[in-house]
Parts: sequence; C-alpha cells; structure tokens
Amino acid sequence: MFVNTVTSALCLASLATAHFSIEYPEMRGDSFADGASQYIYPCANVNHTAATNRTLWPLDGGSVALDLHHPWTYVFINLGIGTDNPSFNISLTPDLLNVTGNGTYCLPKVTLPSGITPTDGQNASIMVATGGKNGVALYNCADITFTSNATILESDACQNSSNVVGTIVTASSTSPTTNTTTGETSTPTSAGVSHSTSMITTGLFAGLGAVIVSLLL
Repeated sequence: MFVNTVTSALCLASLATAHFSIEYPEMRGDSFADGASQYIYPCANVNHTAATNRTLWPLDGGSVALDLHHPWTYVFINLGIGTDNPSFNISLTPDLLNVTGNGTYCLPKVTLPSGITPTDGQNASIMVATGGKNGVALYNCADITFTSNATILESDACQNSSNVVGTIVTASSTSPTTNTTTGETSTPTSAGVSHSTSMITTGLFAGLGAVIVSLLL
C-alpha cells in the first residue's frame, strides 16, 4: 500500500513538472485541477466563465511570461478575438520558437499581426501551446481585454531565468540576433532570442508535426 502511494505521488509530481503554466497574462484557471488536462485543446478543458480573470492588454500587443518545465520546448502563441469560446486562428508566433532550459521565459512584447486592430474594451483569449521531444502538445489559455490604458511589463518584471534562452529555428544558418519575430514583424526584445545555426533533422520535424496537427484541429 505504501509503495503504491509513493509511486502515485511520484507520478503526479513528474506530471506536474513536465507541464507548464502561463505566468502573464493571468492564466484562466488551474489546468491541474480535477477534470482539466493540458493535453486537451484548446484550453486544457478549463472553461471560460463570467468570473474568468481578464488581464488588461495593450491594443498592439503585450507581454507573455511562461513557466516551462522541459529541457527544451517549442512554443506557439495564438490569439482568439471575442468573449465566448473564440477561434484561436491568429498566430502571434509564426516562426518556430524553441526555448531551452527550465524556468521563466518572458517575451516583453508579442506584437499583433498586421491587419489585426482590436478596439478598446474588446475581449480576447490567448492560447499557448507547447511541444517537446515526444511531439505531444500541451495547452493553456489566458483571457485578456484590450485597452489603450494597458502597458507591457516593466523590464524588471519580465526577466528570463538565467538558464533559459529562446531561439528562432531556421532551415539555414544565420547570425545570432536579439530579435524575436512576433506576429508578422520582428522587434528587438530583451528576451534573449537568437536564430539557430544548427541543422533541423527529420526526427525533429516528426515530433513537431504532431504539435502542428494538434493546433490545427
């Protein structure tokens, strides 16, 4: 009995450390609660309610901070405009973003794509999907309200953990840079993002394919 209890506890601990959370904007709810699962698209089966927390977000895009628990993680951020069950059909990370290291990863400003112009007071939701070496996608959501009064996080509130680095993966070699692609534009950030100079292997794309398919369902 004791062995079974310890084994179950270790399994639960392993499950929690293998998942992730959205630190900012405030996450919709606890995706580790009963009935929730980060394997469920699009928001881990954490449903929107009238009492859902909403973070004020700038009209042209805002900060996103994640707590990641894998040695490396593919990160995708999508936006859905609307209050009730919006379609997450707006990609805020069109480039393949690979984050290495466990801990906090913060993007100071995730810019909205050209042509996306929310109005002051309009509600929306952000879906973050991550994928690791097994190719399985994990999901969490945060609910926001666009407003002209909102600002991005201050630099001291948007810091990466010392061992966490984001890399935009490309098929060809490029020079390291501190730019990150957000929406459809490239903007300088302090998020420690660089372009990868390594070769992308067939195995890598095999795992990534499962993540992309899950996002498109």
